[in-house]
Amino acid sequence: MADRYRCILLFGAPGTGKGTQGQLLGERDGFVHLATGDIFRSLDKETELGRKFVHYSSRGELVPNDLTIQLWQEYVKGMIADGRYDPESDILLLDGMPRSLPQAEMLDGLLQPLAIIHLTVPNIDEMVKRMKLRAEKEGRHDDADENVIRNRFDVYNRETAPVLGHFDKRLVIDIDAIGTIEEVFERAVAAVDSVRV
Repeated sequence: MADRYRCILLFGAPGTGKGTQGQLLGERDGFVHLATGDIFRSLDKETELGRKFVHYSSRGELVPNDLTIQLWQEYVKGMIADGRYDPESDILLLDGMPRSLPQAEMLDGLLQPLAIIHLTVPNIDEMVKRMKLRAEKEGRHDDADENVIRNRFDVYNRETAPVLGHFDKRLVIDIDAIGTIEEVFERAVAAVDSVRV
């Protein structure tokens, strides 16, 4: 068992395409995409944990750190147990983790970041438009209300953006997230391949 999980962090404001790029990169050999949002959305909403998630997500707020880390660790252990992830040979593509400075600090002993892929989109209105379109296509109720979306940007700027400063600046690779999925993927692949040694 590896001491720490080797990983590449996928970073960017809501709507920048972290999930899409993470899924595509996760299809490449040796990479495993792990989206915290998908973990939460897969929760049974009738359980205590599921109800807690709905309580926060329906208002565009972050789930508390201790709850998030606990769920994340349990999920990763399950992936190892059922063979979906081998920490000795695979690199985790972390999408949505860590989402706050306290989470980054709590994960310091667990993660070995190889790079941080930072997807950037300068125009918030463009991202709001993307997210509303995604809500229609995928039935994601957390992205349907523009007020909730804009609150998520406020939360991102306040809670998540400072996480970048927690890591070594040399690990951060900025990628322009404007363009087709394929164009952005090409940029992401080039960035990932530059650090995969």
